[in-house]
This record gives sequence, structure tokens and C-alpha cells, in this order.
Amino acid sequence: MSSRPELRLDWCSHEAAKYACEKWHYSRCIPKSKLVRVGIWESGVFAGVIIFGSGACPQIADPYGLSQTAVAELVRVALKPGHTHETTKCVSVAVRLLKKKSAGLRLLVSYADPEQGHHGGIYQGGNWIYSGLTSPTEWFELCSTGERIHSHVYRRGQPGRATRDKAAGVIRSVKLVKHKYLMPLDDDMRRKIEPLRKPYPKRAGSAGSGTPPIQGGRGGATPTPALSSQEDANGKTRTA
Repeated sequence: MSSRPELRLDWCSHEAAKYACEKWHYSRCIPKSKLVRVGIWESGVFAGVIIFGSGACPQIADPYGLSQTAVAELVRVALKPGHTHETTKCVSVAVRLLKKKSAGLRLLVSYADPEQGHHGGIYQGGNWIYSGLTSPTEWFELCSTGERIHSHVYRRGQPGRATRDKAAGVIRSVKLVKHKYLMPLDDDMRRKIEPLRKPYPKRAGSAGSGTPPIQGGRGGATPTPALSSQEDANGKTRTA
């Protein structure tokens, strides 16, 4: 019987993370923001990436009484089909790496998209706290490509562009909700967050809660200073 491939997680390049997102994540893109990228290798072969950022919501920290720099979002989990090690394990190791590297970071947030058939199995297996469905948020969908852009990001482009494009039928407005998961990074934060825990949702159409191999959320547009290893949209890394 062949042994299981050796698992290794370490910081990876922008190019490697971009490749994984474009090949193995349903969004087919890497967030255009400052990110922390954790690469995954199985027996020396690149198998994917886990990416942390600040998230699309500028009020991500407000519900928990934290500063913006104390909260980060897990924005991408992109692993190649047929990877051997469980996604939950890879996420757990990546979280430990991030926690060790980023002083002052106290809480992680991630989302599972029901439209993609995701219910958050990779977070349930890691004992993340499920806090329920998010409030509906507005996204704009480009009719030509189907690409979705958060309304805040789209409207920042040009004043009045969203109104003009919508009137011309170039885009349509989409209201979306997602499953929200929380991972406190210290005991005090866990005590504060634990009362928010709700029963885990099950996979649609199933009595179980299996784990999809590829899952993740959309990225944000502002940096998180508490993240120690960051990069800009051009892939240049800097240290906070």
C-alpha cells in the first residue's frame, strides 16, 4: 500500500496563488487587494493555496467590538482536484501559520456560498463557529461575462456608472446571502463569540455535511495591517 503524500504548507508567491485561483477556484480570479498567501504542497508538488485578506465589508470588525486590524477574512481556498489531504486540515494548518505570523489578529471570518452548493463543511470540520446567514448584499452582474462585482467596489469606479450601465442593460443587480463562519484566535475572543454559535447547516439535498474540495469567498479591497505578510495588486510583498 502506498503511503500518503507528505503535506507541507508555507508562504507562496503571488504567481502561484494566482495560478491556483484561476485553475481551481470557482471565481477563476485572485482578489485585487493586499493578501497573505499560504501555499500547499503534497510530496513537493504544488496542490493549491489558502488566502487571507481584509474582506469586502469595511465594517467586518464592528459586530465584535474589534478594530479593523484585528479581523481578517479567509478569502480563497483553492485546491486542485484529487488532492489527498483533507481541506479542513489544510485550513487548520494555514490558520496556525497566520496566527503565529500576525500579532494582534484575533478573529477570522469566512463565508460559504449556497449558490455554489457550499454549506461550509470545511469550517464545520475545524470547529469554526457558525453565526447564520448574512444579510442580503448587492452585487452587480455583468451581462456579457456573468462576472459579479460587489456594489461598493463597482460604484467606486466612476460616479454614476452603475446607474447608467443598469439603465442600458449592461448589468443587473443581484442580492446574495452567504453562510458566515467565525474562528476566534484566542480564548477571550472564543468566550465572546461562542454565544453566537448556531446549528451547522447541512449540504443542500443531503442529510450529511460533506466537504467540497474547493471553496472560498470573494476578496476585499482594503489591506489589513495586522496581517504580517502582505502584497499589493501587482504581487509585490511588504511587511506590516
